[in-house]
Amino acid sequence: MSTARSTILFLCTHNSARSQLAEALMRHHFGERFEVRSAGTEATRVKPEVPLVLGEKGIDATGLASKAMDDLGNWRADIVVTVCDDALEQCPFQPGLRDTIHKGFRDPSRIDSSPEERINAFRQAREEIAAWLQEQFAA
Repeated sequence: MSTARSTILFLCTHNSARSQLAEALMRHHFGERFEVRSAGTEATRVKPEVPLVLGEKGIDATGLASKAMDDLGNWRADIVVTVCDDALEQCPFQPGLRDTIHKGFRDPSRIDSSPEERINAFRQAREEIAAWLQEQFAA
C-alpha cells in the first residue's frame, strides 16, 4: 500500500496573500493527505497580515515565503488550484497534471482604507478559503 501523498499547488499572481493563506490552511487541515505548496506567477513578499490572521486561529505560518513558479524547480503538482483570475490565465501546463481547479477569492490586500478594515478583509479571506477547502477536500 502506497503512503505517497497527493501534491497540490495554490497559484496566485504575487503569492503574497490568498495562495499563502490557502497553503497554510491546507497544510494545517489536510497535511497528512497532501503535500502542499504555493507559488505566484511572480514572487513578491508575504503580506504581514497573513501570519497575523493565521496565528489568530492557532495556525503556524513559519516557513511561508513568496515564491515564483520557477522557484519550485522540478516539483510537480497533481492538482493546481488557481485562486485569482490572473493566475488562471497564466497557469502553465504541467505534464501529468491530474486536475486544475479555479476558485477565485477577493484580494484582501487591495483594501487600503483603515487598518481595521484591511485586517478584517484578511480575516474574511481566511474564513472563505478555509470553508472552501473543507468543502472540496474533507473526506
